[in-house]
Amino acid sequence: MEIMPSDPTSSTDVAAENDYDLFAEGYTAVNETSLLNAYYTRPAIVNLAGDVTGRRILDAGCGSGPVSAALRDKGAVVVGFDRSAKMVELARQRLGDDADLRVADISRPLPYPDGAFDDCVAALVLHYLEDWAAPLAELRRVLKPGGRLIVVVNHPIMLPFLDRKTDYFATTKWTDEYDFNGQKATLTYWHRPLHAMTDAFTAAGFRTAVISEPPVAPEAHELFPDDMAKFPSGAFLSFVFFVLEAA
Repeated sequence: MEIMPSDPTSSTDVAAENDYDLFAEGYTAVNETSLLNAYYTRPAIVNLAGDVTGRRILDAGCGSGPVSAALRDKGAVVVGFDRSAKMVELARQRLGDDADLRVADISRPLPYPDGAFDDCVAALVLHYLEDWAAPLAELRRVLKPGGRLIVVVNHPIMLPFLDRKTDYFATTKWTDEYDFNGQKATLTYWHRPLHAMTDAFTAAGFRTAVISEPPVAPEAHELFPDDMAKFPSGAFLSFVFFVLEAA
């Protein structure tokens, strides 16, 4: 998610929810230079990944490929997949026809062998899912022992902050409406408390090495003065970042 929601609702009957094929171009265009994506999420992932030269990385839910491109620019060998065929098409336009990009669903068995990757990135993916057990098990399977999984999800304080009636400790489905460059979108998320996240990581065979609430990139203060005036510390609590190690 790249735009802060304004009016969350908890509905179980949402038409075409999370269907990125319907708004892939608009979503990509908006987030090429957005504060939350270009100057917060992507640089934070690159920073957490560190030296990735020669490392084989799986970008799970790669979207149109901006994280893949950033990691490839740092010397990684990047493979990506997304459930949206349109997003994979846009990623191929960005990364080239020879890029290893596939249409696949993170909630189902992945088309990669055991231990195929040094690292995985799942950025703004898991918070769309009620059940994390199967996706995390698959990501653990395709990682080498000692490999890293970098996860970015909605911060657990976000929904309770937006809707004070929310039970922080309950796993809660909620939706919001967006306009991405003229393309309407309905996105549905699952809120869960922090301990539920870390418990799921442990159950899947990961050790939590880092929990991060990073600041925005320094240049964001100059580029987005009005937005950053609301966050004098330079930190956004819209997402929380994890670095997990495969046990």
